[in-house]
Amino acid sequence: MAVDLIESIIAGDRLALSRLITEVIDAPAPDLVDRLAELRTGTHVIGITGPPGAGKSTLVDKLVTHYRSQGARPGLVLIDPSSPFTGGAILGDRVRMQAHSDDPDVFMRSLATRGQLGGLTAGADAVLAALDVAGFTPLILETVGVGQSELDVINVADTVVVVLHPTWGDDVQANKAGLIEAGDVFVVNKSDLADPHRTITQIEQALAMGTRTAWLPPVLGTSAISGDGVEALVEAIEMHRVHRASSPTD
Repeated sequence: MAVDLIESIIAGDRLALSRLITEVIDAPAPDLVDRLAELRTGTHVIGITGPPGAGKSTLVDKLVTHYRSQGARPGLVLIDPSSPFTGGAILGDRVRMQAHSDDPDVFMRSLATRGQLGGLTAGADAVLAALDVAGFTPLILETVGVGQSELDVINVADTVVVVLHPTWGDDVQANKAGLIEAGDVFVVNKSDLADPHRTITQIEQALAMGTRTAWLPPVLGTSAISGDGVEALVEAIEMHRVHRASSPTD
């Protein structure tokens, strides 16, 4: 059955992909997970993380719009808080991404944290592998709202985008050992609501004082509502992808 599902998703069967994802989340058979890992092509995984209220989901929506305009077929794994009643995903992210819900070239799956700490959920990497095998690219993984130490995303994503809000600057020093060290690209979102420059400067100063590899993370201002800065964000993500390809140890 698992082999049939994998063959079906390679052939473009979305229903089979949904069934396979449910299997790897609810009852992950080791042979199925291993087979997906073998078939994985290595498509780029973009992790979107940051504190609650920073506008991650709206920014992801704009990223999907951009990638679709370029002819790409994005695959999304959206980690939502668990419902206290059903234990399932609350699906808040899907509400913000209705524009893509009927697009056959966008696959979106919401997953509940199910009580797991770290910002992700068990099986998230296997779901990304399934989307990769199904031909979706790039892959976007959005975490729940995270703090200083919930950084499992760095073990799964190739490029980690940390999304912050303009008032986060006062917390830069307190979080220097957490999100500041985790990000490959930093975004100060909601620049339409408040001036992001002070926070951008503080993040840049914190990065300059830290111990980094040859890659110095760019710090960008965006407005997920208007779309301002999204193209620059896509360019920064691509620059980091190219950097990783040329410097795999960084």
